Amino acid sequence: MKAMILAAGRGERMCPLTDSTPKPLLKVGAQMLIERHLQALAAAGVREVVVNLSWLGELIRAALGDGSRWGVKFHFSEEGPVPLETGGGIFQALPQLGTEPFIVVNGDILTDFAFGSLRLPDDATAHLVLVDSPAHHARGDFGLERGRVVLLGDTMLTFSGIALYRPEFFSGCSAGRFPLLPLFKRAIAAGALSGEHYAGQWSDVGTPQRLAELQPARRS
Repeated sequence: MKAMILAAGRGERMCPLTDSTPKPLLKVGAQMLIERHLQALAAAGVREVVVNLSWLGELIRAALGDGSRWGVKFHFSEEGPVPLETGGGIFQALPQLGTEPFIVVNGDILTDFAFGSLRLPDDATAHLVLVDSPAHHARGDFGLERGRVVLLGDTMLTFSGIALYRPEFFSGCSAGRFPLLPLFKRAIAAGALSGEHYAGQWSDVGTPQRLAELQPARRS
């Protein structure tokens, strides 16, 4: 199985930290956020990883090298100076991701999720990992009923940024910038979007304050 790490965003809310450092290269403790994903993906048996690039993409290339230190091979998807948004970025990378289901993970989250546990039902085109909604996104994104993602549920959960997609999920799309939400809604209407609730470690590292809160305490 192949995977894609989304790493093209500017990270406006993380300024000034992201003025000179791409968000996936920011560190929690001694490790870059993207490095944690690579270790977890390799542990799940992933051997090829696509990374999309835009803002300060050359720094990501330099930091990652050829992937041999994690036991993976990299493919880079260059998006130019203006990122293609999540949907457009994945769609552009489809030729590098192949014809089988593939994992996608946001490069700016911190989690201990085990990627090897992901499963995609035969009648679903995508599978989302949902988490408890954090205080800064209390309204959530989706509900979950009997293993299917719904627009409204008794409990609203937040999309973690971790998903498993079939290439067919993007059928009918055209090259360019576009978000994922309309595609999620299309799949929900068709009953083809499965999901799971993950209650383990997960943080959206979206601001300098959240990044600081995740740093391990220093010993006196």
